[in-house]
Amino acid sequence: MIDPANYSATETLQDGRRIEIRSQRPEDRAGLRAAISRASPESLYHRFFAAKREFSEKEAHHFLDVDFVKHVALVAVADEDGRPVIVGGARYIVVQPGQAEASFGVIDDYQAKGIGSALMRHLAAIGREAGLREFFAEVMSENVPMLKVFNRSGLAMSTRRDGMVVRVTLRFA
Repeated sequence: MIDPANYSATETLQDGRRIEIRSQRPEDRAGLRAAISRASPESLYHRFFAAKREFSEKEAHHFLDVDFVKHVALVAVADEDGRPVIVGGARYIVVQPGQAEASFGVIDDYQAKGIGSALMRHLAAIGREAGLREFFAEVMSENVPMLKVFNRSGLAMSTRRDGMVVRVTLRFA
């Protein structure tokens, strides 16, 4: 049985480096802020639909206070010069029984190395065990890499375009 609050797994990236995918912790606040500071305006726009670097205390509370039942958050941690650094993250928030909104972010230096796909696999495993039937997400239409992550997830995917946004639904088998 998966314990989302104490989740940890090791993944090997396409370039051979290893990362840890683990549960987000309360003490990750500074690491998450550092990750946001390393992200390009384009990456921030794709994640938040705005090039947002500062968050109100209420917004920070939303991202940091995770109950691991209705709100599950994972981080990807890489070793940089002998110290652990958060380089990405994924979360889902249950909006109604069986359905959760999923979101992802990976800092630019680590994009296109398999982190988004790894986060997707682990988040889906946790969600499936928690009884979810589907994830949904809103993705900017130009964010082709994220759409590819969803498409390659192994989940049944449907999309609906709404202007500049693609509404993605991923159904668990």
